[in-house]
Amino acid sequence: MHRRQFIATGSVAAIAAAAPRAAFAQADAASQLDTVLDAAYWGDQQLSPESLTSAGLDDGRFAWARHAIDNYGAGGTKARMAQAANVLESLKRVPESSLSQAKRTQRAVAIDMMEKRLLAAKYDLPSVGTPFIVEHRSGAYVSVPVMLDTQHPVETTDDAEAYLDRLDAFAGELDAETEYQKAQGARGYLPPVWSLEITANQIDSLMAAKPADSDMVSSLATRTAEKGIEGDWATRAAKILEDRVYPALARQSGAMRALKADTPAGDGAWRLPRGEEIYADALKLFTTTDMIPEEIHQVGLRQVAELHAELDPLLKSAGLTKGSVGARLAELTNRPDQLYPNTPAGKADLLESLNVQTEALMKKLPQAFNTVPTQPLEIRAVPEAIQDGASGGYYHRPSLDGSRPGIYWINLKNTANWPKFFLPALTYHEGVPGHHLHGSLMQQAEDLPLLLKSYFISAYGEGWALYAEQVANELGGYTGLQQIGRLQSWLYRATRLVTDTGLHYKKWDLAKATDYFQNTIGLTYDRSLGETQRYCVLPGQACSYKIGQNKWMDLRAKAERELGDRFVLGRFHDILLEGVMPLNLLEKRVDAFIARESGT
Repeated sequence: MHRRQFIATGSVAAIAAAAPRAAFAQADAASQLDTVLDAAYWGDQQLSPESLTSAGLDDGRFAWARHAIDNYGAGGTKARMAQAANVLESLKRVPESSLSQAKRTQRAVAIDMMEKRLLAAKYDLPSVGTPFIVEHRSGAYVSVPVMLDTQHPVETTDDAEAYLDRLDAFAGELDAETEYQKAQGARGYLPPVWSLEITANQIDSLMAAKPADSDMVSSLATRTAEKGIEGDWATRAAKILEDRVYPALARQSGAMRALKADTPAGDGAWRLPRGEEIYADALKLFTTTDMIPEEIHQVGLRQVAELHAELDPLLKSAGLTKGSVGARLAELTNRPDQLYPNTPAGKADLLESLNVQTEALMKKLPQAFNTVPTQPLEIRAVPEAIQDGASGGYYHRPSLDGSRPGIYWINLKNTANWPKFFLPALTYHEGVPGHHLHGSLMQQAEDLPLLLKSYFISAYGEGWALYAEQVANELGGYTGLQQIGRLQSWLYRATRLVTDTGLHYKKWDLAKATDYFQNTIGLTYDRSLGETQRYCVLPGQACSYKIGQNKWMDLRAKAERELGDRFVLGRFHDILLEGVMPLNLLEKRVDAFIARESGT
């Protein structure tokens, strides 16, 4: 059976999730849970050969994965939903009462994980948080070229052949994905018209170079040459691009432009069939709370006002006395002394400054953490081909086998988007003590099952990264005007609460959302527009940061208040080793920490 047909039947999910009933029933509860969690992890991985490569696990019995890419068509969604349903059923058969507290936590997190995945099943969507198949931020055209260049290993002749196999498979998955988006479009699930246009333009940019000059060819040619792997790899790769990949990209680009005539007017989730329900579920997915849109909107308005009040005296002390807080932040952003030149040399200097900041903070981590990450971190510019639709900064965790470092990506399309006073907060968020420290510690945690080592809950993980910006402040990570950047980073996320709910609940259009965002935070127009465009196609996710940070800050304050002199920051931060979890469960685990530290 062809692999696509095998996955589309859901057989992989069923085999992975279902332990033999007799043996399952006879095992103790902890062993039962371990069996299900292990099967769930490998079931997920077999549905995603790209994930196996990302984790460094595409060898041995999974060597086939290095020659394949994910299923981007409707069959992939069907298989993932079947996998989630099977795993959920198996998890609920494990008796909770017979488990240790650690195992109970793992069971609860895994159940929540599967239930959150299945929120999309009632709408026949891949996810309530990503309701579109192809848009300006995601799709095979974005992920596969980057995966081939940064994650696919080229150490042997077989690796190079596998690269070519993946390149060839890319064409087929592009077509499958295009048909999937067209089918979803017929049901009314299409990105806004401007997103479809940006998507088409970005796809066209991948084809702007001749096949022989494409980055997808040069990546393979350069690395085989460096390793001394004989063969005419560039010619073979270019032929696959010319005969297979470029035509498929052209078909997808054409389809995106054709779909512009059919997309519903407007910008928020409300424009979609059952859009209000989808947004409510997206907020549950990303915040792990039952907060309603109006409640989140009001929290955002209140915290924007509080942060403006805190920023006002700092801006005045910097000589910025006239105009609104947003206007003065914009004035500071545009000051020549805060800008790197938008040139190759300027971008290189910017990246070097981030490395210096990271190295300095790494040395201070033992002051706040009992365990520090051992995996290296690289800081790279987002590839030019996808920078128009990419986020400003984001993080890719290291591989489980240690063969690939963590990567902090920063979008350097325009260095004016990154004034010097703001950059430390971004770096501490994406690197240490933010995402890189968190992701690395999870991978180092010996008691976590593989399923939870690689899991990410936005409210927990993004909330941690935003809280980590405050930890960096306690470690002396900011000087002078950088304190304004730290508060602007928090203002940035508070404004997201207002903007996201404005777009998807109050039916703001993109122009109103962008104006509010820019005027409140003082970012450049381009960066503000990019942010609000992101929220349109990723409903709810923007709310996870500040809601998560609020919970982390509240729980730490509670622990400090109740423990007094017994509070030890490094021990509090050890909770990271328990793995990600919904915010309500995090609160229970902090309560348990308080009881344990107080001896009650």
